[in-house]
Amino acid sequence: MAAASSMLTAASLSFSPLPAPRLPAAASFAPPRRAAAALVVRAAAASSKSPAAAETAPKKKRATGITQPKPVSPALQAIVGEPVIPRTEALKRLWAYIKEHNLQDPSDKKVVICDEKLKVLFAGRERVGFLEIAKLLNPHFVK
Repeated sequence: MAAASSMLTAASLSFSPLPAPRLPAAASFAPPRRAAAALVVRAAAASSKSPAAAETAPKKKRATGITQPKPVSPALQAIVGEPVIPRTEALKRLWAYIKEHNLQDPSDKKVVICDEKLKVLFAGRERVGFLEIAKLLNPHFVK
């Protein structure tokens, strides 16, 4: 009989959820005291910096790769307006020229219909896909 009394029964296993601990409303959104103190210390340190310290901030990285200004051919210079320009800026100005002169194909905006300036730039082609433009600009950047 002792074995039967030590067995668990379904009635002894009641699964009632435990009540969730309640936090005061103000404490649930307030940062911990250490974090709040650290914020105050950081704010005080930032405001006490002198203007000379702001001038010694890290300098911008030197331009490399496609962001480095390069001399361009006269044909590209006629469109972008500068003799030395980064490749990224040249593409941006070329697209501005295309949109300003309404040179995109109305039925397929991914195709550019070349005017006389663009024909010189794109080796005499009448139509150029937008993915080809960067490749066709390569010879116009003097190395």
